[in-house]
Amino acid sequence: EVQLVESGGASVQPGRSLRLSCAASGIIFDDYTIGWFRQAPGKEREEISCIMTNKGSTYYADSVKGRFAISSDNAKKTVYLQMNNLKPEDTAVYYCAADEYRFCSGIIDPPDFEYEYRGQGTQVTVSS
Repeated sequence: EVQLVESGGASVQPGRSLRLSCAASGIIFDDYTIGWFRQAPGKEREEISCIMTNKGSTYYADSVKGRFAISSDNAKKTVYLQMNNLKPEDTAVYYCAADEYRFCSGIIDPPDFEYEYRGQGTQVTVSS
């Protein structure tokens, strides 16, 4: 059984940092691209970052570029999303997803893509 479990969500003040984790099981981790999405109430889902775990290539949406950093610990089968200088508009449910065929290297192609597996999500709230 494939499982993706996110953790690290919290309520923080603007300007603070959080690190989200996505722990995977049931997949050959190195074969997969792991993506981070977020969805705020009333807004469309946004793929904000992804990493091809076998190459280390990454992608960031313009909305998070320069503030967020994705990394992978293949030995632990875990992908991290370091989120710095958080803003109120970063408030959303964040979830990770995994797919063997997602291209992710500076750009994402195609822009809209349904990953094969998805976690349940973790809430991030940024408010003063």
